[in-house]
Amino acid sequence: MKTQRPGWTFVFLWLSAAAVAWALVIYPIYVIWPFRHQGARELLAALAVLRYRPVGMALVLIGIGAATVWYWRAEHRKWRRFFSALGVLTVAVAAVLSRINIYELMFHPAGTPVVAAASSSKLDSGEMVIAVKVNGAARAYPIRSMSYHHIYNDLLAGEPIVATY
Repeated sequence: MKTQRPGWTFVFLWLSAAAVAWALVIYPIYVIWPFRHQGARELLAALAVLRYRPVGMALVLIGIGAATVWYWRAEHRKWRRFFSALGVLTVAVAAVLSRINIYELMFHPAGTPVVAAASSSKLDSGEMVIAVKVNGAARAYPIRSMSYHHIYNDLLAGEPIVATY
């Protein structure tokens, strides 16, 4: 009885594993990207992916690892083994990247705000701001810059304040 070589089956398994692994990395980033409209269901799905991504990545890595062991037992050509190892490496890179919190990189601390008089401001007239007034002193923080940082620590009229939304 002739044994079946796993060539195309492994290619299908590897492509499926790579697609799932990279979807687990890319989908939440795509949905939660700043200044992009997000529907409630879409956001809920992206947050669910973030929550269950470690389990999904572990399952994908176990699956592609088992498929590679199966493939290596049946296939003895070195170049095919090289590409199967490359497939595992591709999925492993996606798994490592999934552990990086991209949102901490995107929403880095703002640092000290640059203060300018309203008359010399370069903001558009329709620019939305968060206005804060303390003891007669006022500041306006542009929503556009706050959407990346979400928080400003500042000192206004000698009082420490936190502007956020």
